[in-house]
Amino acid sequence: MVEFKPLDPAFPIEQQLGTESGPVVLVNLFTVDPEDQEALVEAWRNDALWMKKQPGYISTQLHKAVGESGMYFNYAVWDSVEDFRNAFANPEFQQALSHYPSSAVSAPHLFEKIAVPNCCTA
Repeated sequence: MVEFKPLDPAFPIEQQLGTESGPVVLVNLFTVDPEDQEALVEAWRNDALWMKKQPGYISTQLHKAVGESGMYFNYAVWDSVEDFRNAFANPEFQQALSHYPSSAVSAPHLFEKIAVPNCCTA
């Protein structure tokens, strides 16, 4: 089972799930022991395929750190916190978390896009 660790202890994912916002981007940093990397990718793949079928899902992408690092980064775009919350709390998804290797640590956090003049739009 994956262990959850807050990316921001001052406002962890559990608190973020109680907010209303959208669209949002889930950022999730994973760490895993070297021998468990293939198992992590397979568990993530199965979760991603399931999430793709959920209302409000837009897209996702997994990245691996360069070199010998056991760190992975994924982001997923959702229409709203509510849509992500419903998918994340679904008992079927919660059961799937047991398929992650025991060395896996996940640090999820939700973000919303902001406008920065002359750089990016909201």
